[in-house]
Amino acid sequence: MLTQLVDHGHNVRRLALPRSAAPLHCMAISAGYEQRRNEVYSWDGLQRGTAPFLVIQHTLVGEGRLDFAGTQFRLTPGQTMVLSLPHAHRYWLERGGHWEYFWMVLNGREALRLAREIIDAAGPVVTLPAPIIDRMAGACHTLIQRPDITPGEASTAAYAAMAALHDGVFSAAALPERTLPPAITRVMAHVEANLGGPLQVERLAGIAEMSRGHFVRQFAATTGIPPSDFVLARRIERIERLLLATDMSVVAIARATGFADANYLAKAFRRKRGVAPLEFRERGRLAAGT
Repeated sequence: MLTQLVDHGHNVRRLALPRSAAPLHCMAISAGYEQRRNEVYSWDGLQRGTAPFLVIQHTLVGEGRLDFAGTQFRLTPGQTMVLSLPHAHRYWLERGGHWEYFWMVLNGREALRLAREIIDAAGPVVTLPAPIIDRMAGACHTLIQRPDITPGEASTAAYAAMAALHDGVFSAAALPERTLPPAITRVMAHVEANLGGPLQVERLAGIAEMSRGHFVRQFAATTGIPPSDFVLARRIERIERLLLATDMSVVAIARATGFADANYLAKAFRRKRGVAPLEFRERGRLAAGT
């Protein structure tokens, strides 16, 4: 399939599909096979609107760069970038550089859920086996070359791309050996299971059987972020899922995610996502139904 995509040649297609009365929750918005050479090419993950979507971009030739929340990556041949937006990142072509890649832009709550699981497990840049790349290239080829593609066909291709990524990242051979200390693993599992309850640092330190100061240092050294930031990030992700997948009120979601009230939740959500919760829900559902 990768050979067919390359033979097809450089092409970009934005899908103008009719809105469905029954939204599909993994949908392609656009796709392309491109090369950039000695030109200005830069995308800022906080300057692309507030509606949630994701980007899959696989490097074939040359090199790009990615700054993902302060962590730097070189995007070299054979590497696949997976990004969920909006998010604090930027990817670009260095001055005088050359970068050839194929890409897909997807939306829908199932696509976003899988993307976040992949990023959480493996980071935003992954190296995948050739058969997985071939499956993703086949999905991209379908999206850019099939005339009069239907919403169902576009969703099938989007699911195919996400399923390929899932298999590449979560197969037994691809999963790295976990090296988190048992105490930190225990705390993280407790957070995931109790997002609606009290998760003060002192309480988490007790679960880890450490002093508060030692726990904060250990957690940050192991995961890269303080425990309070980890708790907030998990709560924001849970809020996103509840907004998109349910009709729960913001008051009910606040109770389910450990916020004192709906106003506090709305302030925290806007600070992290740049948009009010109900606006996020409306935009996400509109995007999923296109």
